[in-house]
Amino acid sequence: MTESTEGAEALFEQGIEQYKAGATAGELIPVFKEVCDQAPKSSAALTCLAWLYLLEDKPNSALKAAQKAVKMTPQDPQGRINLALAMLETGKKGVRSHIDEALQIMMLSSDLKDEVQQNIEEGLSRKPEWNSLKRVHKWLFDS
Repeated sequence: MTESTEGAEALFEQGIEQYKAGATAGELIPVFKEVCDQAPKSSAALTCLAWLYLLEDKPNSALKAAQKAVKMTPQDPQGRINLALAMLETGKKGVRSHIDEALQIMMLSSDLKDEVQQNIEEGLSRKPEWNSLKRVHKWLFDS
């Protein structure tokens, strides 16, 4: 593991802890951009960055980050959900295929399903009027 990768991992973990402690998305976007610069192949960092952009009402930036994350790790349901959200927010077509893929992956792992459920609930606690997230939640969990 290179020094840069180790530094990126430490910064990533630090960013996650700050997020859990209540730091705002706006405060954390620079942190996760730095992680992505240091570790450009980290789909987890891109997934987090996309989520933060969505929380900050920056759907075009979220779309770019989510597309890269899904391209790198297509089997990550959160990456697909972030991409679907960014697509909804920007009026793009093709949302349903990403929702369906996330559902398929979540059926295979109750841990991933629980993680996605927690992420959505947490997102709605930070941004209660997030209508796109409410729609995605309904598609994923009310079917």
